[in-house]
Amino acid sequence: METRTRPIHLDLLRIRLPLPGWVSILHRLSGALLFLAVPLSVGLLAHSLSEAAGFWALIEHSRHPAARLLALALFWAFAFHLFAGMRHLALDAHWGAGLRAARRSGLAVIVASTAVTLAFAVWLLA
Repeated sequence: METRTRPIHLDLLRIRLPLPGWVSILHRLSGALLFLAVPLSVGLLAHSLSEAAGFWALIEHSRHPAARLLALALFWAFAFHLFAGMRHLALDAHWGAGLRAARRSGLAVIVASTAVTLAFAVWLLA
């Protein structure tokens, strides 16, 4: 009898996940990004509420391209996490749990979060 050798480690670059798998992984990553952004957000809020000069300094810093890019990334994370979370709730209720429906809902999450983020980017740059 022939024994198959199993890989010692997973080569993450060679694994081909289906679209619902990528949506699930990105849902976790966007949640982690939002969680890590909480201390920054609370610190900025506290600084802006401390005095008027802090508020106006925050407004001035928010015009920097890096700050706008950070805001855009956090908005994408929020939008993606929201839409993917609604998808997961629907799957938990056994709505759209079939393979074809899961692929469609995964694509819908990507399209919806991208569209909302692009709309936010247009508003942010205006």
